[in-house]
Amino acid sequence: MNLRSHPRSLLASLTTLVGVLLLAPGVASAADEPALNPSDEFALPPWISIRIGGLDLSINKAVFYVVVATILTCVVMIYAARRMATRPSGRLQVVLEGAFGLMRDNITRGNMDSKMAAKWFPFIATLFLFIWFSNMIGYIPMPTNTHEKFSLFGLEIPSFALYAATANISVPLVLALVVWISYHVEGIRVHGPLGYVRSWVPKGVEGFMVGPILAIEALSHFVRLISLSLRLFANILAGHLLILFMAGGLVVLLGMGVFGSVILGVSTGTLAVVFFLFEIGLVATLQAFIFSTLTAIYLGGAVAEEH
Repeated sequence: MNLRSHPRSLLASLTTLVGVLLLAPGVASAADEPALNPSDEFALPPWISIRIGGLDLSINKAVFYVVVATILTCVVMIYAARRMATRPSGRLQVVLEGAFGLMRDNITRGNMDSKMAAKWFPFIATLFLFIWFSNMIGYIPMPTNTHEKFSLFGLEIPSFALYAATANISVPLVLALVVWISYHVEGIRVHGPLGYVRSWVPKGVEGFMVGPILAIEALSHFVRLISLSLRLFANILAGHLLILFMAGGLVVLLGMGVFGSVILGVSTGTLAVVFFLFEIGLVATLQAFIFSTLTAIYLGGAVAEEH
């Protein structure tokens, strides 16, 4: 192959090789340590221990990422809102108006009437943006894995860690609980307690079949709680584990040291980059969209006369 005719391929190969060689000392030293457990990347040792009675309020990596995602969501949207103009004056406003249209028209209005949409749009939009920012932050290799360090030219540097708040089951579970409680409260407010339970049974179902249908519907509401939280958690966690393996975790597990780092690093570098971009561009956004859309569907269904 004539490398002069493929300057981009040559540059990509050299960049991959240089990156692997720079990180090789850390990988080699890690191979001499006890066996790597990929789940350690998602362990949550306390950074600041705070205990009040039997309540553990310690600050750990998950709390840090939740706070960062919250602050980033608020700052970006307040900044964007203050820069809005009647006529779009830049790319930022065009992008934000597109996101606003997606959240308002496709997610909210597409699954509930206009009155409900106006009431619940702020809640659903906040969910979408918080989950999206949480997912996107999770693909930035921030130096928050402070309990592990690697050596770079003799300097001990905290290990970079890919982590998202949504990769911890507690965060999606709390979000799902908020949604679950919200749509039940809305359904009871509209129909009343007994009327809301009756709305679970489709019209036309009478007699003996009411009991089994009602039991199945009641069970489905608890299944919603599990599926809503696990879908988000599992997709983000699985993506991070795959990125971890392709970024060098597999080399350490195989104990191949520097030689293995170079060979596997060069051979899987392109695949890792493609997969990383796929996770950022599709999975992170898709999971925020699905969670928000299901929230709108559940809220709209709770006030409907029948399911």
